[in-house]
Amino acid sequence: MAPMAPRVRYPTVLTTDIQRVMSRVSVDNVRTIRFLYCDHGNVIRGKTAHVSALPDFLESGIGLTVAMQAFSVVDHLASGTNLGAVGEIRLVPDPRTYAVLPYASREARLLCDMYTLDGQQWDLCPRTFLHQMIDRAGQHGLRVEAAFEYEFYLARQIDDGRFVPADDSLCFSSDGMDRQSTVIGAILDALDQQGLQPRQYYPELGPAQQELSIQHAPLLEAADRQVAVRETVRAVSLQHGLIASFAPKPFADAAGSGCHVHLSLWNGDQNMLYDAAGEFGLSRLGRSFVAGILQHLPGMLALTCPSVNSYMRLLPNAWSSAYTCWGPDNREAAVRVASPFQGRIEASTNIEIKAVDGSANPYLALGAIVAAGIDGIERNLDPGEPLSSNPHDLDDATREARGIKRYPTTLIEAVTELEQDEVLLAALGANRAHEFIGVRRAEWADLGRASIAQQIAAHFRRY
Repeated sequence: MAPMAPRVRYPTVLTTDIQRVMSRVSVDNVRTIRFLYCDHGNVIRGKTAHVSALPDFLESGIGLTVAMQAFSVVDHLASGTNLGAVGEIRLVPDPRTYAVLPYASREARLLCDMYTLDGQQWDLCPRTFLHQMIDRAGQHGLRVEAAFEYEFYLARQIDDGRFVPADDSLCFSSDGMDRQSTVIGAILDALDQQGLQPRQYYPELGPAQQELSIQHAPLLEAADRQVAVRETVRAVSLQHGLIASFAPKPFADAAGSGCHVHLSLWNGDQNMLYDAAGEFGLSRLGRSFVAGILQHLPGMLALTCPSVNSYMRLLPNAWSSAYTCWGPDNREAAVRVASPFQGRIEASTNIEIKAVDGSANPYLALGAIVAAGIDGIERNLDPGEPLSSNPHDLDDATREARGIKRYPTTLIEAVTELEQDEVLLAALGANRAHEFIGVRRAEWADLGRASIAQQIAAHFRRY
């Protein structure tokens, strides 16, 4: 018999981490732990470990076929992929992400990185990509912090299988708060119990559409929180007989849902976006970061708005942004310079990137934003004059003179733009870019020419 291969100890999990998690599992009376990851289609997937096997899985990870990173939102293996039946990686948990699940009896969660069998970070791991972009920002002395704004609908499924909004409440209305107070209260409690720090909640524009915000955090934690928030909202809603959908456009005749990113750049305790003498308090470095985002936005959309359904939302006059422009508190602009709060102007100076939605893998979306922004810094780009009006109201000649471009109007157009963006392709790396684009093209092939009803149905429960 051949000797057994030595067990690989993965760099992220130390003996002390294993002991700490095992101690918490015991105290929390946990029976099973979900090892979760987020795939290229932004579907949260994973495997569950029983506590009796946990020490082994904490040390060596859980096996996963490589093919899972080539699955589309309709669970088809993307054609043209290099991934298939042969090959395996390991889901290796980050012990810092341990949390008891308030909505699942005696269950906990760990978010995972992906490693090869010889203990190397797998180049198709989305979380690894974000690690790399964090390191790249660090080379410029920058720590990036971010927060997502979570918009979602609460819905019911009726007898014919269709989904309908759970109520017909109005935007910001106290009536809407009253109608959904039970489920929203349970969601906020569950977020609190996981240390996710909810800050605001209110009914949004669409019927039964909701919005909540979470405290900002360093980039990796912000992405981890995005996964945890979506998992929590969906699970708690199910317990109350409702479906929560983060799909970009779950109802054709109602407002779309974004997952906008608020972002700031720090060096120690100094907010590098802020300059008291700068226009709107934005520093020169901040302007260059914005310029990088605007320049790469057509291709970046394939990462931040990566579903067929996304492009039903990105329309002029929809407050979702549809043009590559920026401005102060301009909710039709791609990048909004948000108004700071009195008494903490520097600390609260941030930019909002509007063209991000709930179908985006948060690790890839944040990583792409940083890659674009850092390119703007490295090339000392400038975003030009800010826009304080609706870009759609400008004539074509004015938009062209100001360098304002209409977004791609379909997923396949955005994918084509990404394929031509050397900066984003280099940041992703050849293998990741190939597989990610393969999934996007497969989803377009499946859904790009389907009816609106079919497109919506395919995305409603997935996100």
